[in-house]
Amino acid sequence: MPNSTVPTVTLRNGLELPAIGMGTWPMDDAQAADAVAAAVDAGYRLFDTAENYGNEAGVGEGIRRSGIARSEVVITTKFNKQWHSRDGVRRAFSASAQKLGTEYIDLLLVHWPNPDQDRYVDAVLGLADLLEEGLIRGIGVSNFKPAHLQRLAEAGVIPDLNQIQVDPRHIREASRQANNRLGIVTESWSPLGRDGGLLEDTAVTALAAKYGKTPGQIVLRWHVQQGLVPIPKASSAKHLAENLAVFDFALEETEIADLSALDTGEAGILDSDSFGH
Repeated sequence: MPNSTVPTVTLRNGLELPAIGMGTWPMDDAQAADAVAAAVDAGYRLFDTAENYGNEAGVGEGIRRSGIARSEVVITTKFNKQWHSRDGVRRAFSASAQKLGTEYIDLLLVHWPNPDQDRYVDAVLGLADLLEEGLIRGIGVSNFKPAHLQRLAEAGVIPDLNQIQVDPRHIREASRQANNRLGIVTESWSPLGRDGGLLEDTAVTALAAKYGKTPGQIVLRWHVQQGLVPIPKASSAKHLAENLAVFDFALEETEIADLSALDTGEAGILDSDSFGH
């Protein structure tokens, strides 16, 4: 089993998070098991799943099939709004841990804040309980806006990580600044864009030609060079390897800025004040 050469990002509580991971939406259990096992062999050590994806069992199976020690990988999963209470979070943890086949979960995340039911603060307090008991290693949220984070801060609980949609067309400056102010690491979902058009943009393809990299590698480098942790989905051995091969070159600061200039604001972003599950 090859050792991973992926650098790490340190969370507020000291957990070392690989600087790039593997997303698993929309794989089913069988696909996830195959892809995760292959990803471990390629050098991945961070895997993202969710209750809502329906593939937690497959992710756990892939890790076991790979033969790697559980302590060598970081597993992130997320739970739905029905569990937004301190006791509910405990039940969500138990269900996910059972499906994953693990005694602890590295990062358990509130998938969406669902402010209409106004229970996300209790959900994060429930995560703090689990952290204190050693059942999780970090507190996570997903799709939380600055106002949601402020509510958490006022309640005295700040998450270690906020997983949000980020790519050069959606740079999410306000959300990232709010995360930074509170010492929260930003993890990027759909880091390569949701429609595929980003990778065909001339700003991206020109840099790919300059550096002898794929367009996807250019975009992933844009993420990691800014301290973002991207979790691109991949299943083929080719794409798994390509997505990790972004630590042997660096973009110039002006090139980072040029890619960020592709930003279209909040267009195409799911509004977490009205959307959630």
